[in-house]
Amino acid sequence: MTQVIVHAGFHKTGTTSLQDFFTQNRAALADHLAYYGKQDFLEAGSHARIYAQRPFPHRLWRFRRSFRAFLNQVPDHPRILLSRETFSGGMPGHRTISGRLMQSYQRPARRLAAVIIAELRRRFGPGTEIVFFYTTRESESWIRSVYGHLLRSIRLTDDFDTFRSRFTGLMGPEAEAKALAHTLPVPVRAARLEDYADMPEGPAAALLDLLEVEEPLRAALRPVSPRNIANTAELQAEFLRLNREITENSKLKAAKQALL
Repeated sequence: MTQVIVHAGFHKTGTTSLQDFFTQNRAALADHLAYYGKQDFLEAGSHARIYAQRPFPHRLWRFRRSFRAFLNQVPDHPRILLSRETFSGGMPGHRTISGRLMQSYQRPARRLAAVIIAELRRRFGPGTEIVFFYTTRESESWIRSVYGHLLRSIRLTDDFDTFRSRFTGLMGPEAEAKALAHTLPVPVRAARLEDYADMPEGPAAALLDLLEVEEPLRAALRPVSPRNIANTAELQAEFLRLNREITENSKLKAAKQALL
């Protein structure tokens, strides 16, 4: 029987560091599990994100088609790990095609999960053991990290207090994961980023625990440096100024890149 663990989010909860760890240690773990990350999913990752912002049936169908194409080229393995935060949709703080602020993962995450579960069982059989796994983070720390990311990546012109005030019913990653655990028809596991901050494997340690990777294999795995560390307050202030003053997208992107 095949076991598939789907690490489906959330953004800004150590996902990049976790993915870097499993990418770097893919060969060492090959007998224990088959790992697939951001670069492996063909167009499925971007189609999931686009569906969250453009929640039309044909967008969900495109995700299904691309995810199925990915699975069709995956060799059989008793244990498979898939990691892509867009499998829960788009990062809150972005806007949908209608201009609505995305404040929660719930609706796109449930619909994307239904497709993922159905396609995994289509590929590996109805008895496939599927677990959804979410990395989480304390809510206020998380929303500040989201804000910093959006300042850098899009034309966000709100200061933080204005941005935060728009999230009137903020769930935060922990509550999001708990809500999905009550909704999805498969087991859901979650791990708080703060609980693994001092582990040599970082947030990847939570998945190594879930996968029951034991010594001495675990001791032989190579750690990775943290990535996507928050920009300083001074740099965020400069991004905000640029977002407000530069109207041409190409010039704005170049100015931000020069700062980085």
